[in-house]
Amino acid sequence: MTQTIALIDYGSGNLRSAAKAFEKAGAQVRVTNHAEDISKAERIVLPGQGAFGDCMRGLSALPGMVEALNEAVLKKARPFFGICVGMQLLAARGLEHGTHQGLGWLDGEVRELQLSDSSLKIPHMGWNNLRFGGAEVRRFEAASSSEPSNLRTFEPLHPLLKNLPPSPYVYFVHSYAFAPEQPGDTLASCDYGGSFTAMVARGNIAGAQFHPEKSQETGLQMIQNFLEWKP
Repeated sequence: MTQTIALIDYGSGNLRSAAKAFEKAGAQVRVTNHAEDISKAERIVLPGQGAFGDCMRGLSALPGMVEALNEAVLKKARPFFGICVGMQLLAARGLEHGTHQGLGWLDGEVRELQLSDSSLKIPHMGWNNLRFGGAEVRRFEAASSSEPSNLRTFEPLHPLLKNLPPSPYVYFVHSYAFAPEQPGDTLASCDYGGSFTAMVARGNIAGAQFHPEKSQETGLQMIQNFLEWKP
């Protein structure tokens, strides 16, 4: 069954690449900056590129958009996926060029990456592998201990990670990262001169700091998982 996706256009984000990726996964995509389209969509995607404050101002400038999102996501529990800064906006606040209020759907704040290795550069740009939480890894090891390494499959505890390898590579472009207050909100992390949250999930809300639409097979699988997700 074709899923209807509202991909929000608020002047920030690579909309064409994101739309093409979701369409390739079988979704019917409506790129929109109208609040009324949010209530009609079965699923909602919020992309984002740039500074936290600028993105939040752009989203808030769309008449009724934040209210429509709160209604659809928090009250009607429509599946939601934030990409890059679209994930960061889930936070209570962002600390990029001052302090800025976010959507506040997840407790925590967005902070600049703190690197322990001076040879690494900011922004963090390129391919890095995801690390899933301890329970996820233990389940993978237990399920696959008797199989040859080239035949092992990852059995995730969260549907968004279905059919992924245990340590997949994905594509990042960012200088700041979301630090959730609740450890259980972190679905995956990444190490780049120190660990940072790479994916979050709570209830019907999820987000990725990386770009699934640029992450080849892993990204397309995750998009497909989102389309099939029934939180």
